[in-house]
Amino acid sequence: MTLRVGMGFDVHALANGRRLVLGGVEIPSDRGLAGHSDGDALLHAVTDAVLGALGEGDLGRHFPSSDESLRGIASRELLLRVIALAREAGFRVGNCDATVIAQTPRLAPYQAAMRKGVSEALGAPEARVNVKITSTDELGAIGRGEGIAAQAVVLLETSDE
Repeated sequence: MTLRVGMGFDVHALANGRRLVLGGVEIPSDRGLAGHSDGDALLHAVTDAVLGALGEGDLGRHFPSSDESLRGIASRELLLRVIALAREAGFRVGNCDATVIAQTPRLAPYQAAMRKGVSEALGAPEARVNVKITSTDELGAIGRGEGIAAQAVVLLETSDE
């Protein structure tokens, strides 16, 4: 069996007039995450972690913000494309552990739905996916409610048989 580990990180500013999407789940909020896509920082971090495990660079290399065809694209679609790359290389997701870092809005009511959204996009059972939520206790830009960050670690595995 071959094991590959990758880590990902993403952060976006909160902006008026945008939908807030995390883990593919729309969360009621007066502000959403700014970005070329839907700005889903959680799925961006997971996607970067998969790309890292594959040794395939990062999100910007595969999906540059200069590509107008990607404007407003659902981050779930980007992750699905990267998972297809992983499968073509003979890998599947062993597990994923992710953390969303936000002061506002309150995300705990959406934690289970985010976990489900990540597991579905990864094509992995929910038992192999974990999504945690934390804040910065009002420290820094995230603590002032200016943005949301996410980090993720993904283990890819394959059988050499």
